[in-house]
Amino acid sequence: MTGYGKSVLQLPTKKVTIEIKSLNSKSLDLNVRIPSYYKEKELDVRKKLANELIRGKIDFAIFVEMTADETATVINPGVVKNYMQQLKNIVHTTDENELDLLKMAIQMPDALKTEREELDENEWELINTTVDEAIKEIIQYRIDEAAALEDDFRTRILNIKNYLEEVKSFDNERITNVKERLRKSIDDLKVTVDENRFEQELIYYLEKLDINEEKVRLENHLNYFLQTLETEDSNGKKLGFIVQEMGREINTTGSKANFAPMQKAVIQMKNELEQIKEQILNIL
Repeated sequence: MTGYGKSVLQLPTKKVTIEIKSLNSKSLDLNVRIPSYYKEKELDVRKKLANELIRGKIDFAIFVEMTADETATVINPGVVKNYMQQLKNIVHTTDENELDLLKMAIQMPDALKTEREELDENEWELINTTVDEAIKEIIQYRIDEAAALEDDFRTRILNIKNYLEEVKSFDNERITNVKERLRKSIDDLKVTVDENRFEQELIYYLEKLDINEEKVRLENHLNYFLQTLETEDSNGKKLGFIVQEMGREINTTGSKANFAPMQKAVIQMKNELEQIKEQILNIL
């Protein structure tokens, strides 16, 4: 969702700069700054940004720099003269001090007046086109960043798959190790046990440690994540949900592992998943 777009329009009397910045956000958060004489177009700008950028913390601004000699603020001569006359009546002064009176008068209320510039529809059409150019630029920025993120996701998903294969390879050794540890514990107690009962309890215990379902579900989630990456739709939230499910299966596998080599592989999977979680917030 992060991005930046900028476009500049040179008009006969002014330079108009459009700037758009985007940061990560769970929803659309628009902050629009527009000069007062363009305010009536703010709603149209907001709709355009919402339709094109979809999600993110968006800062949009139109900056206007006057390049001609004309200015919308002018001196109100009648008011200034009146102020100067009142000041003369209060303080007797010579002509030499009139400059000081002028400095005081010009700071009085209404000494300057600003003529409100009316919206020129033809001018706005040009500005609107410039806004479109800035939006295209920020979208291209997002596309370029997305390509890098997609490569990173694919690499990390492949790493998790490889660690999952390690987990599968340890499964038989893990079961054997669990059986040996339980048998050794029984032998250390130096008590006689019913072998049939021992086997029944062992089977019950091993069933609680079985991770076949977790392995199957995790593999399905990994494949589904890659399939979702291929879609054209905005899928950031969907990918986030898939990552959550992957995390549940990895955590359950870790809690049931009960075998150090397998737990090491699970930790590596968690590390890769955390890297994906950090980046998934940047996907629309």
